[in-house]
Amino acid sequence: MKAKDLRELSADELAEKSNQLRTELFSARIRHSTGQLEDTAKLRTLRRDVARIETILHEKRGGKP
Repeated sequence: MKAKDLRELSADELAEKSNQLRTELFSARIRHSTGQLEDTAKLRTLRRDVARIETILHEKRGGKP
């Protein structure tokens, strides 16, 4: 997921996307712990996508760095 594409979304859409990714990350962690997750790099990409979205949300809400 590119930051450029995410910046075009509204804050509500970003929050919804963040919740979806967090749910997906949770289920991936469960599958990883039970040995059912084949693509373990997916955990890393999901974590980074969530962080990217949270950073952009923070910027849109006028948060200070």
